[in-house]
Amino acid sequence: MCGIVGLMAKQAVNQGIYDALTVLQHRGQDAAGMMTWHEGRFLLRKSNGLVRDVFHTRHMTRLKGNLGIGHVRYPTAGSSSEAESQPFYVNSPYGITLAHNGNLTNSDQLKQELFSSDLRHINTSSDSEVLLNVFAHELGKQGLHLEPGDIFDAVRRVHRRCRGGYAAVAIINGVGLVAFRDPHGIRPVVFGTRDEGEGQEVMIASESVALDVGGFELHRDLAPGEAIFVDMTGAIHTQQCADYPRLASCIFEHVYLARPDSILDGAYVYGTRMQMGRKLGDRIQNEWPEHDIDVVIPIPDTSRTSALELAQHLGVTYREGFMKNRYIGRTFIMPGQTQRKKSVRQKLNAIGIEFKNKNVLLVDDSIVRGTTCKQIIQMAREAGARKVYFASAAPPVRYPNVYGIDMPAASELIAHGRSEAEVGELIGADRIFYQDLEDLKEACREVNPELEAFDCSVFDGKYVTGDIDERYLSDLEASRSDDAKQERSAGDHALVGVHNQEDDIDD
Repeated sequence: MCGIVGLMAKQAVNQGIYDALTVLQHRGQDAAGMMTWHEGRFLLRKSNGLVRDVFHTRHMTRLKGNLGIGHVRYPTAGSSSEAESQPFYVNSPYGITLAHNGNLTNSDQLKQELFSSDLRHINTSSDSEVLLNVFAHELGKQGLHLEPGDIFDAVRRVHRRCRGGYAAVAIINGVGLVAFRDPHGIRPVVFGTRDEGEGQEVMIASESVALDVGGFELHRDLAPGEAIFVDMTGAIHTQQCADYPRLASCIFEHVYLARPDSILDGAYVYGTRMQMGRKLGDRIQNEWPEHDIDVVIPIPDTSRTSALELAQHLGVTYREGFMKNRYIGRTFIMPGQTQRKKSVRQKLNAIGIEFKNKNVLLVDDSIVRGTTCKQIIQMAREAGARKVYFASAAPPVRYPNVYGIDMPAASELIAHGRSEAEVGELIGADRIFYQDLEDLKEACREVNPELEAFDCSVFDGKYVTGDIDERYLSDLEASRSDDAKQERSAGDHALVGVHNQEDDIDD
């Protein structure tokens, strides 16, 4: 997952984009970047690190202009070198910059086409650079002077060539701001406006919280396959550009990825997580009506909403039993198993009084590798818990994600090829409870009944784009294993930057 933002305003956009990126930081902690447009020139700053560390005063003062895009990144199968950070830029045609969230499942095929047929060179291993070049090539067919229809025709051909899950935002030099979403709407993107008296301003972002912090009014999500074009006057143009659009958004956004105060596809994430807690409480009550749970404790932060509803539903006391060090990154996105193991005790500390001589139900949003859960259960026992039960607000994660989430190789997923009871035994829980997949879907539909279909591939192995086979998954496993990531990380340290990240880019 990554976070994207685009802003067309009547004044400088650098601070607005910075603020938006800070509230999208949860979507990527590996790198951050911003590209602004000013008087025919693109101005760029991007680097590895958190938003607050990448952008200093000297960078912000150089990022002039009333039009810009931004990105926060975390790596999946690609490199984590600075050269892979976004936005990316191509000078032909027009001068175009693009930032992207998601993953193209036919990236290798597109690279070959770009080289042999489109005569374009890809300089990194990032599929975002591939997407940019496909868009640039298709846009170049439209001629010198671009009208909204020309841009939408180019996006239509992008959809026909690209497969996977993607949401992208781009600037065309002197033309305007463009964004588009894949035909299944797997990755999220929303837009809204703000009236500053001098005219309409427009923001496009991965989540609605980015609009909230800037004082923008949320209009809606982009529909699957839809594109939006904001011309240089601030006028908004939208058009459906996919031949067969069908909303099947990533349900894991509601489980873990999105902020609870975001609205995705018309559903408050906070509301869907409340419903997940109720559904999970129903399952526990049905399977174990005579339970002996004394206290429900969430594993901060994502599971709090579900855990509180679960406790109330069961009539059990809810307590905060772990204190979190907020200056430690997410273990979910850390590259090596050793680093993940080391980080858990740095990140969480148990409050002994909440565990001593109690039967504790720990609640987490999901169980991926199981490494973190196992250590937390051990921490609860060391703090004095008599019994430790474990509940996941999501179903068992048994399959890798191919649409832009760094779910590891299938062999590294603790639930892959195992029953729920076997997972409970491996992580050391006295009893384990998982959310039922149909209950998870219903939890989202109860907040927005129009959500008919979802991408649930990490739970059921059904990939909505229909192009994923065993060979693809085998190649993916080879690239996403911890060993492969450590090898790439070692290589990244030897890379020499191909350009100065603080230079202007002239068209």
